[in-house]
Amino acid sequence: MDHNYYAVIMAGGVGSRFWPVSTKDYPKQFHDMLGKGESLLQSTFKRMAKLIPNENILIATNQRYKDLVLEQLDGVKELQLLLEPTMRNTAPCILYAALKIQKENPDGVMIVAPSDHWIDDEQTFINNIETSFQACANQDILMTLGIQPTFANTGYGYIQFDPDSHWDAEIEIKKVKKFTEKPELEVAKQFLESGDYLWNAGIFIWSVKSILKAFEENLPEMTRLFCEGNLVYNTDFEDDFIRTNYGNAEDISIDYGIMQAATNIYVLPVDFGWNDLGTWSSLYDKLPKDYENNASVNGKTIFRNASGNMVSTQTKKHVIIQGLDDFIVVEKDNVLLICPKKDDQNIKQIVANVKKEFGENLV
Repeated sequence: MDHNYYAVIMAGGVGSRFWPVSTKDYPKQFHDMLGKGESLLQSTFKRMAKLIPNENILIATNQRYKDLVLEQLDGVKELQLLLEPTMRNTAPCILYAALKIQKENPDGVMIVAPSDHWIDDEQTFINNIETSFQACANQDILMTLGIQPTFANTGYGYIQFDPDSHWDAEIEIKKVKKFTEKPELEVAKQFLESGDYLWNAGIFIWSVKSILKAFEENLPEMTRLFCEGNLVYNTDFEDDFIRTNYGNAEDISIDYGIMQAATNIYVLPVDFGWNDLGTWSSLYDKLPKDYENNASVNGKTIFRNASGNMVSTQTKKHVIIQGLDDFIVVEKDNVLLICPKKDDQNIKQIVANVKKEFGENLV
């Protein structure tokens, strides 16, 4: 394994669209959402460890999830955790990670990836990451992976690339023209037809040198703030510095703060069976189904005159569904959610309603 390779796994989100399974005390990345015998975070860590030394895999998460991470990732040390004392979007924690890695290894090349995505073809994913690492180790570029779109999805951001740009004859790396936020359906259809748009998976690769240079140029104030901690990164005093200073960082995403501002952005078009597992419907897409397209996680279910349903329940629970089509049925502890699959985007609003009517302890 190459000891210049690093990973930063982003594991700080609350995953409110997966309520009631995902809550602020126990978010979805710590759950076995697919009934595979391991949490999404554990799957992501194992995938990264196929290419990257275990000790070079950092976990960025909220301070409140420290014990959950250490419990789920055997052998991971506390200094591999980037514990955010307060929510500040993705740019600050990526800068923090880059400075930690730079102090240990100025020649480091890093991937930043979410903890809760599903990838079918892990070997192709690893090959794509290695290709990107090699490109970034030798050039001052910032890279992202662009997923080949399969339909006009309005739930993802898009990356437009220059089809005439050629990295070299062997590698399909393309120059990025622009990033686009989640589009309306008609616009998404146009993107698909044009052939030069990819889904933005939020997976980034760059050398430590290149990303720190980009931060200095585009977010100089944030860079000054975090560079004040250079003496304490990777020591026992790191957490004191972060607790004191992290909240002073601007609340901005890496997309807005860096990727939309920099001019040296490249994309590798990829196709490894990616799913962002962002909603119950996207989870349903990855689950095995019966002959009536019903899916079930954990419990034992009988479906009668029912199709297209998804049931998620506690282990050993027996569920019978009669005469229901295209619904999500989710049970956890003392909560039961029944919702049409087509309305799963409303679950954030449902959570707000639950908080108001039933109190904070259920969400």
